Order: sequence, then C-alpha cells, then structure tokens
Amino acid sequence: MPYPANYGGVIDVFYKLIELKKLGIEITLHTFEYGRKQQKELEKYCVKVHYYNRNSFLKSLLSKEPFIVKSRANKALIKNLTNNDFPILFEGLHTTFPIFINKISTQKVYVRTHNIEHLFYKGLSDSERNIPKKIFFKQEANRLYNYEPILNKVDGIFTISPYEQDYFSKKYGNKATYIPVFHEITKFSSTIECNDKFVLYHGNIAVSENVKAALFLIDVYKNSSFKLIIASSHQNKKITSEIKKYKNIQFSLLKSDNDLKNLFKKAHINALPTFQKTGIKLKLLNALYQGKFVIANNKMVDDTGLENNVEKANTKEEFIQKTAMLFDKKFDQETINKRLESLKKFNTEKSAEKIKSIIFE
Repeated sequence: MPYPANYGGVIDVFYKLIELKKLGIEITLHTFEYGRKQQKELEKYCVKVHYYNRNSFLKSLLSKEPFIVKSRANKALIKNLTNNDFPILFEGLHTTFPIFINKISTQKVYVRTHNIEHLFYKGLSDSERNIPKKIFFKQEANRLYNYEPILNKVDGIFTISPYEQDYFSKKYGNKATYIPVFHEITKFSSTIECNDKFVLYHGNIAVSENVKAALFLIDVYKNSSFKLIIASSHQNKKITSEIKKYKNIQFSLLKSDNDLKNLFKKAHINALPTFQKTGIKLKLLNALYQGKFVIANNKMVDDTGLENNVEKANTKEEFIQKTAMLFDKKFDQETINKRLESLKKFNTEKSAEKIKSIIFE
C-alpha cells in the first residue's frame, strides 16, 4: 500500500504514481492491503485500484520461495494482470510471483528494485538480537539469493541507486537502468540560523537495523557535551532505557510529519549511521533537503551520488570529531547552493520521463 507515504519504499512508489500521472499515463494499481485501510487518495492518480490480501504466515513460511514473495501469491492478482496487454511494472522483487510461475506471457514486464534483497535481509539478520527473527532473516536472505535470477525473464530493471545499478547491470546487462528515487521534497526548506544546537537522528526504531544505529549514537554522545535527540514515530524499550541514563540525550515521539520537519529546521547536525549498504536511504535525502549539516558513515552514503554533501565518520571518535568541527561552523547560503546543485540528479519529473520512454518506446 503506497499511501500514506511515510517510509522508504512506499515514498518512491507514491511519488512515482504522481509523476507518471502528470505525463498522461493511465495507471491501474494493484496493491496488497495489510495493516492499512483502503485509501481514496490513490484514486486521484490511478484509473483503478485493486486491493488484495496476503497469504497466511504459516503457509508462506513453509514455502521454498521467499516468504515476502510467496505471501503475495494471489490468483485474483494474476487474473487481473493477464486480462489485458498493458505493460506491467512490479514494485520490488517481492511482488514478482506471477513472473516466477510464468503467468505473464504477452506483456512487457519491468521490475523496480528497491534493494539488493538478499543483502538487505542478510543485514537484518546481522542486526537482529532476537534469535528466531535472526534465523528467519538469514533463511530469507538465502531464498532471495536463489530467487533473484527470475529477473532474467523481465524486459527491464529500474535500479534505485548507483550501487544497485552497478550490481544489476553486471548480472543482467542492459536490462538495468538507473532511475533515481522518487520523493516529495523539491526545494530546500531548513532555516540557516538556530540557537539551540543539537544532533538529530531520525528513523523507524521498530526496525532492528535502526535500533542498532540509535544505540550506536547513544554510545557515541553519552559522555560528551553535545545534545542528541533521537526521533521516531515508534518507541523502543531498550532505547528508552538507555536514554534515561544521560541528561544530554532525549527521545522525541513523532506524531505527525510536521514534528519531524520542525526538528529538521532546528537541528544543526543530522547523524546518520547505517550498518547495511542497500538502496538509498530516504532519510539521507530528507536530511539534505530539510536539514543542515549531515554526518554519515560510508555504508549510508557511498555510491549514492551524495558523497560530497556530507561529512563522513565511521568510528565513535570520528563522529565526535566531526560534530565538534561542525558545531563551530556556520551553515550558510553557499553551502545550500552547492547542495541543491548536486541534488538536481534527483529530479522526479525527469525520472518519470525516463521510465515512460523505456516502457513505451
């Protein structure tokens, strides 16, 4: 379900719908509904929206295919996809079960790869402390690695970052085309001056990889004079427990988009470590469009095309050093102008035009 567009993958899908609609493309959207209600908003951009239920957990878990794929094996979906000759764009490897069972025979087929999925799930396994979940993620990584070659059957692959483009082009040749991530922000929106200097980390801490990043930053700043705010729309007992030990670290519960926007405007630094190099992190792009200085590690920023917009730090000592340096640095219009120039490559209109030209050439 690509709406509300409030986390990584669905942000790319939702704003892609908007831009393709602007180009006059009539879109029939097929989406799985779980945990979210049907959304009238999607009807503004699609001539028709079909909703489907995912399969039961146990039935999908015992399959040889990846859980994220098998749980989306749906007969009604296959029937609706094959009752016309329209080209099909599958969002993510996890939606491609109809390709896997060779049900798509006459239509052109394209896949938007949001990650190198087996590496993404390996990273989840590495970050997870819960043993059953850790085992599940590891098994899913192995299944996804074995499943991925179905991309040999498709007409085109739309990759989401230069890193993914390098990977998929080496394996699948000219089928792979880099299409930068779609997003909402089109202009810089932060303030230049702010008296309350602090470091901000934002992320969904219901996800183990983000929990690991937040705990890392607590460890970085806990004995420093720098103020750290961790912001999320979710809460986590481990993080809350750690934060209570230190006066210079706070948690901010995000109840709306405006809460995060206000923190972006105030924060002098966005600290963004990650422990798995997959896709492009929307939180990095949001921080660059809406925030001031950014400190990120190699896995967050390398091979994204955004390397020159951040200060790199990989160890606790480097994060402290870069924080001290940036707290003494003024965020000015020259910095903004250089940043906006480098962000031009993330023009969503041009990305939509590129997709249209490939599918309807």
